Amino acid sequence: MKRLVFWQLFVAALLLTGNSHAQSIKDLFNKENIEKAVNAVTGKSTADMTGTWSYTGSAIEFESDNLLQKAGAVAATAAEKKLDEQLAKVGIKAGQMSFTFNADSTFSAKVGQKSMKGSYSYNASTQKVNLKFAKLIGMNAKVNATSTTMDLLFESDKLLKLITFLSSKSSNSTLKSIGSLANSYDGMMLGFSLQKL
Repeated sequence: MKRLVFWQLFVAALLLTGNSHAQSIKDLFNKENIEKAVNAVTGKSTADMTGTWSYTGSAIEFESDNLLQKAGAVAATAAEKKLDEQLAKVGIKAGQMSFTFNADSTFSAKVGQKSMKGSYSYNASTQKVNLKFAKLIGMNAKVNATSTTMDLLFESDKLLKLITFLSSKSSNSTLKSIGSLANSYDGMMLGFSLQKL
């Protein structure tokens, strides 16, 4: 049984690092790639959310592998690029947005000069976090995290509501573009890729 789990982790590590630039076996078995492999095999996130996380780009996930196969990797990459462009139009760019999650279940979000505070609760068994801003009803997001990276993924209508709340530059045309992108791929979750500082 242990041997089977090892080989599953090994194959997952190979597949997950296939797109990266691993230079050696040492790179293949670095902490980040091992965490990704464990997450892929077990379906569970291995890291906690506490700390400060900076926005690096958009994140897209299909709710099932069948949907990803139907859409295709090229379409998924194009959708991610389009989402990056639309988020940039409302002032959400790499390095200009961050989330800080505290151990006491409070968090703060900063976009440009605008800061907001709230509380959160994380359910490890479902890998979902509920974010409660002072003026916004709680929002659920799926969390995919390692010790250095995290994706916060929302249903498209929830992401639109969050973008409107976070950004002072949100425009109807940009929100419509993000909404139409989400409607193009039923079963797609949209959100933010974050890097731990």
